[in-house]
Amino acid sequence: MSNISFNSFSPHLFWDLDKKNLDFQKSRAQIIYQVVEFGLRSDWEIVKTIYSREEILSEAVKFRSLDKVTLAFLSHYLQIAKTEFRCYKDSRSAMSFWNS
Repeated sequence: MSNISFNSFSPHLFWDLDKKNLDFQKSRAQIIYQVVEFGLRSDWEIVKTIYSREEILSEAVKFRSLDKVTLAFLSHYLQIAKTEFRCYKDSRSAMSFWNS
């Protein structure tokens, strides 16, 4: 990890953030979220070298929203049921205004 910096990631991932203010530990949730939702495979590989499976799991289950494909991917990678993710629980109870 010593040679990994925020410049190692795809430029589009953190375009709206000041990279100088990001810290790999303090910004862990935001980094993981940005990568799983908007990153490329190469970005995912970087995240896996920075964070352990347990660290990714600890953050991913707390995300308020994930698209269905990302949720399925993380569920498979982390070997936990989709129902364990906050975004799954919240989406099941959320009212759909367009279909009511």
